[in-house]
Amino acid sequence: MTRAAVRRAPGERNGTDGSAPGRTLEALVLLCSVGAALAAVAQPLVLGRTLDLLLRDGDAGRWLPASAGLLLGELLLDSATSLFTGRCNATWTASVRSRALHGLLRAVPEHARPHPPGDVGTRLTLNAADAGGAPAARAALAASLITPLGALAALAFVDVWVALCVLTGLPALALVLRSFARDTGATVAAYQRTQSLIASRLLETLEGTATIAAAGTADRERARVLAPLTELAAQGRHMWALHGRALGRSAVLVPALTLTATAVGGLRLTAGELSVGDLLAVGRYAQLTAGVGGAASLLGAIVRARRARHRTLELERMPAQGYGTRSLPPDGPGELELRGVRVVRDGRRVLSVDRVRVPGGSTVAVVGRSGSGKSVLAAVAGRLTDPDEGHVLLDGVRLDRLTREALRTEVTYAFERPVLGEGTVAEAVATGARR
Repeated sequence: MTRAAVRRAPGERNGTDGSAPGRTLEALVLLCSVGAALAAVAQPLVLGRTLDLLLRDGDAGRWLPASAGLLLGELLLDSATSLFTGRCNATWTASVRSRALHGLLRAVPEHARPHPPGDVGTRLTLNAADAGGAPAARAALAASLITPLGALAALAFVDVWVALCVLTGLPALALVLRSFARDTGATVAAYQRTQSLIASRLLETLEGTATIAAAGTADRERARVLAPLTELAAQGRHMWALHGRALGRSAVLVPALTLTATAVGGLRLTAGELSVGDLLAVGRYAQLTAGVGGAASLLGAIVRARRARHRTLELERMPAQGYGTRSLPPDGPGELELRGVRVVRDGRRVLSVDRVRVPGGSTVAVVGRSGSGKSVLAAVAGRLTDPDEGHVLLDGVRLDRLTREALRTEVTYAFERPVLGEGTVAEAVATGARR
């Protein structure tokens, strides 16, 4: 699975890299949601006309089937939007996750090292899921803006005075949304960073469970892992407070605008300027126009998605490990040689090898105290990392000049806690680019 991910991310094979079906599903979500919004905008006018005809003649003619068709059409389009939204979210999430994993696995190890396992796990799971919901959220936001704008235009067509009354209250709703988007962005970024910190500490603890049990430091480790939890809870409460404040203000403004529009419409009805059907349309259009405040939820989702996408892009855009064009001699014995190898980490030299030669076919054990560079030597020997100075050669060919296929076919690593996956032991031991 890892080899396939490095060669080509799954999202690039199935089209979720931004082509079909990823873009197709996003377009379907947009079309269905816009269609439902247009049906919702047309309904009040058609229903009002139908009501006027029924009250006057008792027969609405073609207007009655048109009203039923719009109601049914909106229902079907909303159902299709929900279906395509789920598929779009899943498809884009898989694409984001695959490309981030692809970037991580092909990256230069020095650039990948600053990201601890817990941070990477958070980026590939929670952040990828948030980022994957962005395309559908953008489409839904576009539709949610079409509804109030179309309703305002239709309201002006029915009665311009009621439209002007509603229009005076819209700037207040716009200020609510602007404030929400500005304040939420910083809070979401801080929340995601704290979340990653807890995940990283938890994975570090899980990796050292044996040492923790032997030392009897379980309580101290538990406190260390959960130390940022108070900060995380405060950030979460602040985020929900912002969300609730935006919805609360919208919940006050929307009914106020609707009642005001209905009152003005009632006065216009009394004056004989509006019919009963027009009053029905005016009330409904006032609700739809004021419904722009409902975009706060979608706006919050888009803000979270943008922050999450920034975190996954940090993995995706890491500089890739370079490879050469050479192959190994076909009958080479597998002789490994290190010449003047130096490895520096954080300004400290962790490995210094002037000249080491390991004959082909040898079984060699590297021993030494903790921190003496055993793991770094093993990483350099198979080019899991490159030395800062010197060269590593296999059968006289520098490892950094080998093609990726040649290197990963001839060099295999077995880690300290191997787990047998699917297949046989022989397949697990012989894993490589060549099948």
